[in-house]
Amino acid sequence: MGNQNITLSLPEEDIREAKILAASRGTSVSQLLARMLRDLIERETGYAHARDRSLTRLREGMDLGTGGHISWSRDSVHER
Repeated sequence: MGNQNITLSLPEEDIREAKILAASRGTSVSQLLARMLRDLIERETGYAHARDRSLTRLREGMDLGTGGHISWSRDSVHER
């Protein structure tokens, strides 16, 4: 997949600070912003995928080896 340019409008002071930050990291403002956006996207979509997997597991339930039949009572399990 190729890259596509976008136009971003920021206050001059923010651009100046972004250039300094990028230079201190040995990169360009474009690469800095691209990495930050990629990280944000991965965090957001990673959370959504994990949530969906968890909800699917809850809906499907877990196999506890009982075949759906419980052969004991609460009282027998908690005998004192």
